[in-house]
Amino acid sequence: MKKILKRFAVLSVALGAFGALGTAQADDLKIGMIAPLSGPFASTGLQIMNGAQLYLKLNGDTVAGRKVVLIPKDDTGIAPAISKRQAQNLLIQDHVDILAGFGLTPAAFAVAPLASEAKVPMVVLNAATSSITTKSPYIVRTSMTLPQVSAPMATWAANNGIKKVYTLTADYGPGHDAAAQFKKTFTAAGGEIVGELRTPLSNPDFAPFLQKIKDTGPDAVFLFVPNGEQGVAFAKGFKERGLDEAGIKLLATGDVVTEDVLDAMGDSAVGMITSFHYSQAHDSTQNKAFVAAYAEAYPGVRPNMVAVASYDGMHLIYEALKKTKGDASGDAFMAAVKGMHWMSPRGPIEIDPQTRDIIQNVYIRKVERVDGQLQNVEFDKIPNFKDPGKE
Repeated sequence: MKKILKRFAVLSVALGAFGALGTAQADDLKIGMIAPLSGPFASTGLQIMNGAQLYLKLNGDTVAGRKVVLIPKDDTGIAPAISKRQAQNLLIQDHVDILAGFGLTPAAFAVAPLASEAKVPMVVLNAATSSITTKSPYIVRTSMTLPQVSAPMATWAANNGIKKVYTLTADYGPGHDAAAQFKKTFTAAGGEIVGELRTPLSNPDFAPFLQKIKDTGPDAVFLFVPNGEQGVAFAKGFKERGLDEAGIKLLATGDVVTEDVLDAMGDSAVGMITSFHYSQAHDSTQNKAFVAAYAEAYPGVRPNMVAVASYDGMHLIYEALKKTKGDASGDAFMAAVKGMHWMSPRGPIEIDPQTRDIIQNVYIRKVERVDGQLQNVEFDKIPNFKDPGKE
């Protein structure tokens, strides 16, 4: 594979040189979108594609004289070998200029070496393990990291009378990051972690975990599981087993209560406190316009943080291409995105020039019914927060 990619890189250089010598030609800008379009994380893939396509619909499908073409590829979720194979096909067969998507961390880790070999920009639209951007100098991320949204939750808990916390997180990179950062921040503020559990990434049975937590009697549980069905199952089990009646608060990162699963959670979600960078209920002109456009384009589907990160990822690509006058080569593109800042539907965001990760507001929210609909209502904010996982 290394030899094939080197030949591909040499061919790309040769073609670039030929184009420079000949008449300027605005080739299509091909973006390979690797996402879980089927399987248990298909809702994430749907939001990735919806956010990207909405940006094109609202801003046109041409930038710097180049027509933008999205080429979606399904990696089915947690299947790094498939993610890698899809990236290889996109690079060698489709000759994409940019790789984007990456719903989960294993996909991003698997593809990062290919981005480095081919010197192709890789725009991460969801995967949230802190170290992802360290795996290649050609990676930039527009979503978040788990330490970035976990630390504010720990600070809020410590400042609001919570002394003892039991952590329960999914057993993979983002879960490890979330638990480690919450523990670090919470204990530094004087709190105590009274128990730690890691749950299987696929089809966990929460019942024995919930009973163990209830028997321990902490002030609160800190939860991180991938957004989707697992959060619904945990929230319902939390209520059914009476943890809330026992006075145990449920704290989480916002992945657990994304807007696309809130309705399925129903009243079991009401009162949950979370920390996150985006809520459909965020009160800003930009977000109201985004939510209205999304509702018109995708009736019956609520936008979540993945849709916003994908929408912003396309904005980043467009603005970079404007700066480079259409040059999507890895080094030119990465130079253009470092330090880039703009007003997103989530609030002000910036690409950290040192880490190529995102700097953004993190909001403390509570699930409430607003005009009959469950929403994550923001009531506190940590502005311009960097990923503490890289400090």
